[in-house]
Amino acid sequence: MRNKGHKVYKVILCLLAVFGVTGITNYIMAQQPKVKEEIKPQVPGADRFQKNKVFLEYADELIADEKATPNFQVLKGNVKFRKEGMFMYCDSAYFYEKNNSFDAFGNVKMEQGDTLFVYADFLYYNGDDEYAKLRNNVRLENKEVTLFTDSLDYDMIENLGYYFEGGKIVDEKNELSSVYGQYEPDTKEAQFLYDVELSNNKYVMQTDTLHYNTNTKIAKIVGFTTIVSDSNIIYTSKGWYNTAKEIATLYNRSILVGKNNERLTGDTIFYDRNIGYGEAFGRMELTDSVHRTIIDGDYGYHNEKKNYSYATRRARVREFSQKDTLYLHADTIKTYVDVDTMRIMVAYPKVRFFRSDIQGLCDSMSMEERDSVLKMFKHPIIWTGARQIFGNEIYVHLNDSTVDFAELPNTAFVAEHIGEIYYNQLAGKKMTAYFNNGELRQLDVDGNARVLMLPMENDSTYNKYVTAEGSYLKMLLKPKQEIDRISMWPQPVAKAVPLYKAKQRDLYLDGFQWFGSIRPQNADDIFVIPKEMELLLNKSTGTDRKIWKREMK
Repeated sequence: MRNKGHKVYKVILCLLAVFGVTGITNYIMAQQPKVKEEIKPQVPGADRFQKNKVFLEYADELIADEKATPNFQVLKGNVKFRKEGMFMYCDSAYFYEKNNSFDAFGNVKMEQGDTLFVYADFLYYNGDDEYAKLRNNVRLENKEVTLFTDSLDYDMIENLGYYFEGGKIVDEKNELSSVYGQYEPDTKEAQFLYDVELSNNKYVMQTDTLHYNTNTKIAKIVGFTTIVSDSNIIYTSKGWYNTAKEIATLYNRSILVGKNNERLTGDTIFYDRNIGYGEAFGRMELTDSVHRTIIDGDYGYHNEKKNYSYATRRARVREFSQKDTLYLHADTIKTYVDVDTMRIMVAYPKVRFFRSDIQGLCDSMSMEERDSVLKMFKHPIIWTGARQIFGNEIYVHLNDSTVDFAELPNTAFVAEHIGEIYYNQLAGKKMTAYFNNGELRQLDVDGNARVLMLPMENDSTYNKYVTAEGSYLKMLLKPKQEIDRISMWPQPVAKAVPLYKAKQRDLYLDGFQWFGSIRPQNADDIFVIPKEMELLLNKSTGTDRKIWKREMK
């Protein structure tokens, strides 16, 4: 009995041992994560192009805990997802399989074909909206285009990415930075807002709103913009700039400022940076602050590399060096720099100018900075006060933009209207007129000097006229241009004739003409070309043509 009891005891102990181990095992197994069949990585045979379906392709480790993390799986090590044609990689992730969503951490990479790659430290993808949020050290690469930011949201439906806390886009030509920016890989269109800067090795463009295509390299300007380079500064608010070809079309009274501080303004400006020229259409203005002039017209051209400019179609020059402004009009006005870097201005044809103290006209003129000489050709006429001066050529020598003296080297005639049909007159082969503070103070005649004067009597009447001829003459004038003294030599011939004995033809020297009807009357009158002026300028002579060819070479 004792042995039998001992055997039963041993059996009971064995059964207790077996049942005890099984219970402990069951308890331990109950505490381990449960891996459900439906949350295992999808089998390779599934259709990978199901719309908006995210597939888990691979992970070193998958953990599912229905109690701790009932809505997502924990993935670790070489995680790989797929959504249609896009692959996404990371070091670890939370996978929300029911919502086709996941959160990715560490070495995040999105890859679509061989054209689009996105990198980040974190990625949050919402499958319901097909919307991805990438954070920290974000880099999007689309062929030659790279986007850098720390916060990028990506709409996969629209295939549109945008940043909102600062970023930049870099291509093979330009670097663009802003506070907000968006980029469409399909269209290559990018938009930038707030503190926008486009830079390259030639210039920097700054604005608050800019549209840019990374394929064409065309920047569309839609807000106030400055473009700064070594050669110029451009101010504009509307237009486009082809940064690949370096050409631009700008609107809304854009301004181009050159190194010499010349400013080209126009309703529309076409600019070619390679050649260095700008064309202005509509209310064109070229301002030269150094020489205190503005050239304007309906059309203008300026070449910053050759220092050459011109205006046409109602072209005008305004000169501000004196208290009063000089207004000058011609069909075409040009400025350029010659071989010794001196500035020259040329105006032709049908030149008319007005200033309160001096007016004039001619067919063509030039102004040389070298010697400060204003040269007038082909029937030039100058009026100052009641006096009119004309000849084949007139050279006006300037001193700080005021008239110092004037030369008439080939035929000269001065007439002063004193009332009704009466004029004081002076003519000669060559004449020099000297001015003081804008007033005529001396006249010198060299060769064939002729005078016809009506001296005023003490009672302010005119009773006679005096004529004189000689080889040389000097006339001195008082302030307000009253005649002080006349000297003639050698052996002048003179006579005085009472007015009542004078015939009308005796009151005028040979060559006398009075052009008061075509004299510019005000600043706007310079644009009016009287028929009499057209007829006068059409009377070309051999001397006129010879002078023109010589000066316009």
